[in-house]
Amino acid sequence: MPSPTAPDSRVTRLFSRRATLRRSVGLLSSFRFEQTAPEKFYGGLAHDTVDLIGDLYTGATGTGLSGTTVVDVGGGPGYFADAFHAVGSRYVPIEPDPSEMHAAGLRVGGAIRGSGLALPLRDGSVDVCFSSNVAEHVSAPFVMADEMLRVTRPGGLMVLSYTLWWGPFGGHETGPWHAFGGEYAARRYARKHGREPKNRYGHSLFEVGASDGLRWARATPDGTLLAAFPRYHPRWAWWLVKVPGLREILVSNLVLVMQRR
Repeated sequence: MPSPTAPDSRVTRLFSRRATLRRSVGLLSSFRFEQTAPEKFYGGLAHDTVDLIGDLYTGATGTGLSGTTVVDVGGGPGYFADAFHAVGSRYVPIEPDPSEMHAAGLRVGGAIRGSGLALPLRDGSVDVCFSSNVAEHVSAPFVMADEMLRVTRPGGLMVLSYTLWWGPFGGHETGPWHAFGGEYAARRYARKHGREPKNRYGHSLFEVGASDGLRWARATPDGTLLAAFPRYHPRWAWWLVKVPGLREILVSNLVLVMQRR
């Protein structure tokens, strides 16, 4: 088994070829559209996510995504649906907030309203269960991770990607002031803009670190950690995950790749 912080080259081989500086710059530049033009931001992120999940699934199982059932926990209005359908997957977003489900006016057949903390699916019922930039918005992120593993079939893949609190985007729109405390940053945002931030600390935004996720991944009896790496960094910067302390600040978004036992 690989070191818990060292990517398994078998699993990450395909995706590592895509993890270039050009990709990193492109994704970073698109973040400014997340709230002002979400369809533009999430459109590009959708294709990158399909590449990520597809490459990891092929690396872990030897087969592609065609014919698989893919569950997206916290899938919102389903921006990723078309990209997954294009590669032959059955895409099922699960979202607890009805306003988020209908925010973009999209219609995704099979979308489910439900909580990530108690997924309304049978044990071992899906090939891939992933969550992108959601765990930091959940008060008990590793209860959600346990649920994601539960619904994944043995041999299937669970991919959890989340924003690290101490990284540059940890406070979301309240950053970089979150470094001085989440509540302070939220109050400062409200004073400056005359409204509460969308991501309110302690209600819809929580502190979660790289070490938290790695600790959970090592300890869970239901899955094997295949790889852990920074989602948006070029391949040559993946070593940052190996360094305690430094990873909390510089990794920004951690990907945990788990195979269901």
